[in-house]
Amino acid sequence: MAHKISDACVNCGSCVGDCPVDAISEKDGQYVIDAAVCTDCGACVGSCPTEAISAE
Repeated sequence: MAHKISDACVNCGSCVGDCPVDAISEKDGQYVIDAAVCTDCGACVGSCPTEAISAE
C-alpha cells in the first residue's frame, strides 16, 4: 500500500530527497506520491513537518 500526501502539505519539498525510489514529484503545484513506484518504506513520513504523509 502506497503512502499519500494530504491537503495539509505546504509544498516545502522536504520529503522529496528522502524517498529512495524517487516516487515523490510536484504536479500542478502540489507534491504527490506515485503509488506504482512507492515501496511503502515510510522514509518520507518522518521528514514531513506538517505530518501530511500517511499510509493510504
